[in-house]
Amino acid sequence: MQRTWAIIERELRRFRRSPMLILMSLMLPIVQLVILGYAFGGAVKHLNLGVVDQDRGAYALKVQELTGAVAANASTFDTVRYADIGAAVTDLREGRLNGVLSIPTDFSRRTLAKDGPHLALIEDNTDNFVAATLAATLGSLVSALPQAVKHVERVGAAPLLDVVEVYPYVPYIQYLLPGSIVMSIFMMVMIGGGIIFMDDKARGLHEGYLVTPITKFELILGFNLSGAIKAVISGSVLMTLGSVIAGVPDAFEPMRLVRLFLVIVVTAIALVSMMFLLMVRMSDPLLPRALFGVLNTLLYFPSGAVYPQQAFPGWMRAIAKVDPFTYAVHALKSLLLKNTGLAAVSFDLVYLSVFALLTLGAATLLFKRTL
Repeated sequence: MQRTWAIIERELRRFRRSPMLILMSLMLPIVQLVILGYAFGGAVKHLNLGVVDQDRGAYALKVQELTGAVAANASTFDTVRYADIGAAVTDLREGRLNGVLSIPTDFSRRTLAKDGPHLALIEDNTDNFVAATLAATLGSLVSALPQAVKHVERVGAAPLLDVVEVYPYVPYIQYLLPGSIVMSIFMMVMIGGGIIFMDDKARGLHEGYLVTPITKFELILGFNLSGAIKAVISGSVLMTLGSVIAGVPDAFEPMRLVRLFLVIVVTAIALVSMMFLLMVRMSDPLLPRALFGVLNTLLYFPSGAVYPQQAFPGWMRAIAKVDPFTYAVHALKSLLLKNTGLAAVSFDLVYLSVFALLTLGAATLLFKRTL
């Protein structure tokens, strides 16, 4: 037992000397509890609803008043006025709107004539949670229209709400695919980039680089590009196989593949640069394994990969604003589920590129050419 106790004592002392590892071990369950607890099932709010009034009659104005009341009180959506239905649908397709409420030119006349007036909700159905929330909220609004009008007897039955889906039906497996691609890139960045770098330091292989005339920037760039190449291969494989498994329509259209590959490359460079920045001053080889669990939860779920960000509390939306996963997932969703062009994902690409440059520069400044 003395020899056994000696081993136990050594390992406990070693554990005590790694306060960051202890902190990570204790924080991971708490982070998972908090993030996962708020990442699912929340009320979806502050959606962007475009309103196109082509009628400009009294009852059309009443519809606009009701949408304004919902925006001011329940905050399910925020309204954006449009004069042209074409511009509103373009913004819908490029992700700036979640839905468009169209009030047709004869709405007030048909309401007065009790001739079955119709309203149209054109919705982005690539997110079923958002689409269902918009349809339910506007359905209730339309049903309440007769009671909102002073002369109820002149209105008759409530108007009908026609729901128009812009895209073919999107099953949940397709909705999850973009997040899974980003997660495969992240896992390869961790395993093939960050952890291998830490293992090189633990085994003394890192010392061989330090005695060469290679500069800090060249050394870091080499580590980052090698990790990014591995991550690009992983992401490309999952994109190809996942598109087949999920049944993405026209998945192998050449220009679409080029756009997807560009997003995967930029995402891989951004994530490997971030990971190298986090690891550049670490010395404990066990710490990256603990960090992986925390980052996995902290970056993946707030990104909107599994549930819309509009359902998150404010502090989680703040995390999502700076989370590189958010922009990678949004870009891949736009390309995979909507087949948009690069214009719709240009901001995502710019953010990821700037993020990669900043993290790469910071890692270069923090890197020490010492043992």
